[in-house]
Amino acid sequence: MIGKLSGIIDSFETDHLILDVQGVGYVVYASAALLSRIGVPGDRASLRIDTHVREDRIQLFGFMDIAEQHWFRLLTSVQGVGSKAALAILSACPAADLGLVIAAQDKAALTRADGVGPKLAARILTELKDKAGSPSSSPSLSSSSARSQDVQGGGESAQTGALERDALSALINLGYQRSEAYALIARLLRSEEPESGWSLDALVRQALKELSS
Repeated sequence: MIGKLSGIIDSFETDHLILDVQGVGYVVYASAALLSRIGVPGDRASLRIDTHVREDRIQLFGFMDIAEQHWFRLLTSVQGVGSKAALAILSACPAADLGLVIAAQDKAALTRADGVGPKLAARILTELKDKAGSPSSSPSLSSSSARSQDVQGGGESAQTGALERDALSALINLGYQRSEAYALIARLLRSEEPESGWSLDALVRQALKELSS
């Protein structure tokens, strides 16, 4: 199995790129979002890879970071969501936003993806709603923090992910629904924060204030 590829971008097609790794050209399927921002032919690139082996072919799927790869795996675990649909969803809803889309049960956002109709969108939202607020699926933890770990080795984004996780746990322990608590915490962390920054206590108190209003 191939888990990662690093090489030179050779060329692009509609749904994939060819990555030249020491003279061997690998066809790597990817989301439109990735293909639009990874670079141009001749640039160096490094991709996380999922290898799908079937009787008639072997396909490689590429991702810029752990978050996108994680969501691809979650999406393809839903009945009726193949790799093509999962990449279409990641093109319409970047990994950084997908957790919030699912937590908010935003069917319209999912149906913007090619090949995803209302019924399939509803199934995705139903099957993944309990995973949207989990630490591994959190936007700030899985995209910002994971990207930070891939590129920089941790830091501020990891701290944000830990803060989000702890605040979510506190609200769930107080009896609030995971999806409701998750959506609110994600919104607060994306909004303008206090001058001193968010502390766990301040974040939980503000969340409780809004939940009770």
